[in-house]
Amino acid sequence: MRILGVDPGSNATGIGLIERSGARVTHVHHAVLRPPSGADLSVRLDHLHRELGGVVREFAPEVAVVERVFLAANPRSALVLGQARGALLACLGAAGVRVAEIAAREAKKAVTGAGGADKAQMQQMVTRLLQLPKAPPSDAADALALALSHAHAGNLADLPIRGRRRNHRRALTESLLGRGVGTRS
Repeated sequence: MRILGVDPGSNATGIGLIERSGARVTHVHHAVLRPPSGADLSVRLDHLHRELGGVVREFAPEVAVVERVFLAANPRSALVLGQARGALLACLGAAGVRVAEIAAREAKKAVTGAGGADKAQMQQMVTRLLQLPKAPPSDAADALALALSHAHAGNLADLPIRGRRRNHRRALTESLLGRGVGTRS
């Protein structure tokens, strides 16, 4: 299974592609997409959409793992990040690539063992886990970490219901038992 990790950003978007075959995970490709600096937002978003589209056509990932949105202190930055993320999600959707979302903290914990790991720790662990000759740029390392965390989750990553709320747990339990939600046997 080819898994594409995407770390969205309006100035630098990291992408990392790995392949999982059984328990073996191998590095396929990584890059940092950089839209033209100083260009209008619409031009930057179009650049991200086209560049990611080229990667998807070339490598044909089966699933993409996109970093879940976090709360930002600056509302304008959060809005621009959301727009970049939207352009990337639209590209993946148009290509028919299944999308999963993982919080940065979850990916950090899965790869380094610590949810608060810094960029250098992420680069070091991604380099070690994928046996890369040198550390990838930090944005690409973050994207590779997203892909790795999905790969390490295995079949659990494909469960249809995720979350911590009680109704999600109940729905998951009932779907596994073959009952509809709210029906009693």
